[in-house]
Amino acid sequence: MPETLPEALEPFPEISPKAYEHPADRAATAALKAVPMLDTVVRKLIEFRYERAVRQFYLSNSVRVGERQLPDLWAAQEGVCRILDMPRTYDLYVTDAIGPTAIAAGSQNPIVVFGSPLLERLGPGEQRSVLAHEVAHILSDHMVYRTALDILMRAGGNLPLLLGLPLRAVQAVLLEWYRAAELSCDRAETLVVRDPRIVCRGLLVMAGGLPAERLDLDAFMAQAMEYESWDDPHDRVRRFFHEIGATHPNAVKRVSEVMKWVQSGEYDRIIRGEYRRRGDDRDVREEASDAMEFYAERFRTLFREIGENVTTLGSQMGDLSQQAADWIRKRRG
Repeated sequence: MPETLPEALEPFPEISPKAYEHPADRAATAALKAVPMLDTVVRKLIEFRYERAVRQFYLSNSVRVGERQLPDLWAAQEGVCRILDMPRTYDLYVTDAIGPTAIAAGSQNPIVVFGSPLLERLGPGEQRSVLAHEVAHILSDHMVYRTALDILMRAGGNLPLLLGLPLRAVQAVLLEWYRAAELSCDRAETLVVRDPRIVCRGLLVMAGGLPAERLDLDAFMAQAMEYESWDDPHDRVRRFFHEIGATHPNAVKRVSEVMKWVQSGEYDRIIRGEYRRRGDDRDVREEASDAMEFYAERFRTLFREIGENVTTLGSQMGDLSQQAADWIRKRRG
């Protein structure tokens, strides 16, 4: 059966997204913040072009949720924002236009959009879990860097600000970050709903495209374990090239990552109130330095694990990461 939730779960006062962020998410975000003026330029583009257009689209093509419109879903949104100690409750829309998914959009005035095909397949617990995932994107300010990824991939070479940037290297880092950001928000929703099985059930529904009551969660979690334990080197090569250009990790990997994080003890530590608060973040330069080291080693290690037949390509990817590191260090001074 779909899970339900109590209404009065305790909040996490002043919780920083750094408390639960996936290491790759943290590293890539630090790297992006070190790119001179990128953050400011992207925010202005969002404010004056992207964000206004998005809000107008959903205002005219969706149903805005509130106390009189889908009040149970609105109460869930309010509860999520309270638990994550957000400054306010963000506008929520339901639409058929985006299919069976949910998104957060905007930076200055963010909104959450829930696709009605997905909404219909989920129980109350899973619905709140999905809302928590999107609100966590807002807390982490992920929309800014999603837009940065789009700029670098589509128009980076035409922007004076980004001339000389090793685009292939940064794109590889950004796509890795994009996938890692999803893993971070999976962790956040686990904290909000206090039950990793609810999160995994939502991923099951998104993978299967069927209502929760028709699917077996234990079988899906066993499937995730099989996927993670698969050690054929040739299959791992195929898997890598399947994933490297994707924005989202596959569903079984996300289930596995959630359970590994819970089993690590980090989840219980945060539930006890032992977590980083907002304002306790490290210096940007220090994190950027760690980020470049993380990614240079990340690709080298990855290809060592995949097998010797692709070590040359692994070295090339490591070199690309080092190019990105050198470019950022030169402009940081």
